[in-house]
Amino acid sequence: MDSVTSFLSTIVENADKPNEGNAPSSATHAPRAQSVSAHDFPLMPVGEAYDMGHAPDGTPLIDPRIFNSAEFYRNPYPYYKIMRDHYPVFFDKLHNCYYVTRYDDITTCYFDDEGFNTIPKGSSSGVLGNTQLELSGVEHRRRRNLYGQHLVGKSLDNRMHAIESIAEEMIADWDNLDESVVQDRNGVRSVAIGKAFANEFPIRVVCDVLGFPKESRKNFFYWYNSMMSGLGGSETHHQGLEARQDLEDYVGTLVEERRAHPTYLYDAAGNPIGKDIISKLCETQIDGDYLSTEEITSNIALVVGGGGETTRGAILNMWYLLLQHPQQLEAVLEDPEAMWDVAFHETLRHSTPIGGQPRHNSFDIELHGVKIPAGSLVNMVDFSANHDDRIFNDPEAFNIFRPDLYSGKLLRSGFRKEGKCSHMAFGVGPHLCPGAWISHQEAVIGSKILQRHLKNPRLNVDKMPKDFDGSLMPIGLISAKEVWIDYDLE
Repeated sequence: MDSVTSFLSTIVENADKPNEGNAPSSATHAPRAQSVSAHDFPLMPVGEAYDMGHAPDGTPLIDPRIFNSAEFYRNPYPYYKIMRDHYPVFFDKLHNCYYVTRYDDITTCYFDDEGFNTIPKGSSSGVLGNTQLELSGVEHRRRRNLYGQHLVGKSLDNRMHAIESIAEEMIADWDNLDESVVQDRNGVRSVAIGKAFANEFPIRVVCDVLGFPKESRKNFFYWYNSMMSGLGGSETHHQGLEARQDLEDYVGTLVEERRAHPTYLYDAAGNPIGKDIISKLCETQIDGDYLSTEEITSNIALVVGGGGETTRGAILNMWYLLLQHPQQLEAVLEDPEAMWDVAFHETLRHSTPIGGQPRHNSFDIELHGVKIPAGSLVNMVDFSANHDDRIFNDPEAFNIFRPDLYSGKLLRSGFRKEGKCSHMAFGVGPHLCPGAWISHQEAVIGSKILQRHLKNPRLNVDKMPKDFDGSLMPIGLISAKEVWIDYDLE
């Protein structure tokens, strides 16, 4: 097996292992990679597209088999550019679906609650349950407002102590981790920041603020990992269903307890500052009826998914990119209160862990001359929108100083004023990712606390995964798999 073939086998195999950093999502548009011959498409330098032929008028062609290839997973953006420039609505005959790839078109479709009104049934409901993800119209708005109040504003403020204490607790435990995660040599510590922090940090936070007892933490990791692995009709779907039933059984007992005896979150001084999310959901009513255990479990599953995988990927990608751009890292470290927010938004624009959202169109629609029959599967490709050079100048560059990116408070309406646009990592409109604010808060606060402990941080290049040509592995369509950081102990 030559080196390129070995690399291809590895990346395709890894693309089929969701729980080690490649968790599939109902919101990820790309087809799975396991069924493709890795020899169909050679690996290209990052930013260059493989030549798939040309039409008689010179227009470059897109072979839909590329979407299943290792080349596409590691180097997707030159192919998205071809699609944006020549096929802004691309019909993929191989997978029987459409891709919408331009920023403006995706924005319009996300706000079109009649034309593109639902996420396809079954893409997540099998594992997550009857969540608001697959609802639309009045029922969607009612569900969204029901629990959305627990994910913004004062509810977020109430999570601060839990986030900070969990981050400090995890970092303090690094002294006890084995050498597969933490290594000390001559006053320098090397730490695999995913295994030591990012993979579990958001899950521990979610577990805590939901109101799960600490003794249930191990079970919580099992529920989370199994359900995330089981999304999208994957081979682990059955395991995801079993985990969800196990979670629902556990939550059923917990709900009965909380209905009678609510529990609370506490500040640093130990004072109660508000009820945990499960206790709040237990006292919530719709049309005079309390939420059922099944409805509460579905909301919990949604919060876990939104606040877990996205945050993990954001932390890893943010540190991976900043450590490759020392000037930008220095700016963040010098002004952490302002610049971690900016770095978070640019990271999600450049390398979002979530690729887009699928939709079914309610009736026949024509867009850019392409007729989309009613009921078609239409993928809104947020990956591509974030790299649309009609919106963002030099979009392939990671640049926290770019003047065209809005980096203020996340808005469901999106932002487009005075030459600045919001990124599309969480979508926009009624179905903006419900975990967006959680992910932002956890990734930024967690990174600020990491900064306090990582003196003179730098990438340990020798330990990092490499691309076929020996350079650092590009992020592509998946989050950085592992990031090794060296820092000075004294």
